[in-house]
Amino acid sequence: MERGDASSTNADWMSQLPEELWGTPLWDLAIPGSHDSMSYCLDTHSPVLGSESFMLQFLDRLAPCIVRPCVYRWATTQAWSIPEQLDAGIRFFDLRIAHKTIKNTQDFLKTHNTDDTLYFAHAIYTLQTVKEALSTMAVWLEQHQKEVVILSCSHFYLLTDSEHQALVCYITQLFKEKLCPHRYRIDKTPLLPVSETPYLSQCWDLGQQVIISYDDETILHQHKELWPKIPYWYADSADPKEVISYLEEQQKAQGRAAHFFTSGLNLTEDTAVVVCNPCLTMRKLTMKSFSLLLDWVEKQTPGPNQTAVNIICGDFVGLNHFASVVIGLNKKLLKTESHR
Repeated sequence: MERGDASSTNADWMSQLPEELWGTPLWDLAIPGSHDSMSYCLDTHSPVLGSESFMLQFLDRLAPCIVRPCVYRWATTQAWSIPEQLDAGIRFFDLRIAHKTIKNTQDFLKTHNTDDTLYFAHAIYTLQTVKEALSTMAVWLEQHQKEVVILSCSHFYLLTDSEHQALVCYITQLFKEKLCPHRYRIDKTPLLPVSETPYLSQCWDLGQQVIISYDDETILHQHKELWPKIPYWYADSADPKEVISYLEEQQKAQGRAAHFFTSGLNLTEDTAVVVCNPCLTMRKLTMKSFSLLLDWVEKQTPGPNQTAVNIICGDFVGLNHFASVVIGLNKKLLKTESHR
């Protein structure tokens, strides 16, 4: 059950971790995240993105009044806004950015009479712009100065190079010294003697609260403050048992990444699921499966071991105290510390 009045219990969970964990690398902690974090505000009047299948685009042009509500039901993977997710304890955000061409007066007015054309997208565009969402996060972080968030920026549908540069410029100006850089630039003055391994006490000492993962190699080489793409394991299945089986196979065969990595609990619908279940939605599908997925989460352990977890992402993160379950895994690290 998702309840807005219960979402603030984990608003400061990082600052409340035991002191023994303040020096633990962030990629050795269990961190709750949201999959397609901005899909709570999808625009039902939005056209289907050109990156979707030809058939879906064709049907959208043919019968938008039928196709778009259906896409909305399946593309919506979150119910809570960014502040609500933050209050609930979510610290990893899956931000899929897209260029939106302003074609008419209604769209122009939605952008508050600016040339702001960057939105988020999951099959269709969001109502909220990238700048609006990021500025909301900045305000929240000012009120919670010991919490660290990881923003995974990806997809970049139809973004031009100038839009990439403008986006990075906006991010650096918005967060300023709150950014935790992947590595310090040679011309940084003064050059601070810190390693690339982020941990809480270090971030607190330096006033750093934001890690930006940017899935574009060209931009990464130009902006050393950005972190590379964070691996995201997901099963591409609507069956929760297959999701669990896939994640366990990855743990055994591949092992955890050296740095940040994500285990995705999100289910993925296919055409057969949508056509054969006209009354089903992604929310209903997730609700049916969430208890089984959380049972798997409770058995996991964070840390440096090959089978350990780090970031765990889910859909509808207000369900069944998802964030609290993930955060609670960090208690297992205390047992490890006590045995050393």
